[in-house]
Parts: sequence; C-alpha cells; structure tokens
Amino acid sequence: MTLEERKAQVRSYLGKVLRIVIDRPIGYIHKKTIHFPINYGYIPGVLGGDGEELDVYLLGVTEPVTEYNCHVIGIVHRKNDVEDKLIAAPEGITYTAEEMAEAIHFQEKYYDTYIEVLK
Repeated sequence: MTLEERKAQVRSYLGKVLRIVIDRPIGYIHKKTIHFPINYGYIPGVLGGDGEELDVYLLGVTEPVTEYNCHVIGIVHRKNDVEDKLIAAPEGITYTAEEMAEAIHFQEKYYDTYIEVLK
C-alpha cells in the first residue's frame, strides 16, 4: 500500500459509523509492557498499511467490550510507521485533538504522530 493509498483509506472512514471488534479491551496487557486503559480493536476485513486489519482506538466507553458500533472522530497519522489508526467514540461524543492525544499516549508515545480531527 502506498502512502497516498494509506492516507486515502483512513480518511475515507472519518465521520462514518462502523462496527469494530475489540481484541484489546480495557485492562489488557500487551507483552507485559503496554497496559491498555481504553478499548482497542479493528475493522473486520479491512487491511491497514501494515497488512493487518485497520486498528481503531475506542474512546468514551468505560468498560471492556468485545465489539462496538461507533463514530470515527479522528485519525492518528504516524510519520515513522507504515500504518495509521482511527479514533472512534459513541455517536454524539467528541474530543479535542489534545484529549485524543492524551487518551492514546500509552501506545503512541513510541511514534511520531499527529491527529486529524473530524470537523
């Protein structure tokens, strides 16, 4: 996937409502080092820049869930990686770019990123 294709793909989801599967719910610990304070999942059947399913951070849901219908409110653009990630929340809930950055810092601190917010 080229950089242009990757950017077009993630931007095509901005503002849409979709169903995601959560494979790392709140409380999940990845490789004994990364604790997930929010739900994190993917869009089934949609591949991202890394060849795996396109990842989604789910904000605004305070209990662990296994799947969720959500509204895509932002994009995490990674400058030093082959993938970008979506940020979603329940319909009607919004966050500023700063609030999103704070919520996903637990994992994004390892990357050079910027957040595009639904306007």
